[in-house]
Amino acid sequence: MRATRDLSTIRWRKSSYSGNQQGDACVEVCDDFADAVPVRDSKDTTGPVLILGSTAWQPFVDGLKKGSL
Repeated sequence: MRATRDLSTIRWRKSSYSGNQQGDACVEVCDDFADAVPVRDSKDTTGPVLILGSTAWQPFVDGLKKGSL
């Protein structure tokens, strides 16, 4: 069974790798969970949230940096 997380009150922060111009790819993340990293599109704050396990977060970021994702 999957655990459900209450994301209604979490504090989002804009990723330091997001662009600063209108229309740029903007990603927000939450650092409040020890075992997971919620990620969302800052231009669609009511849209879906991707929740990555903490062990998957760094490979995900590394892949983005390399341009392989």
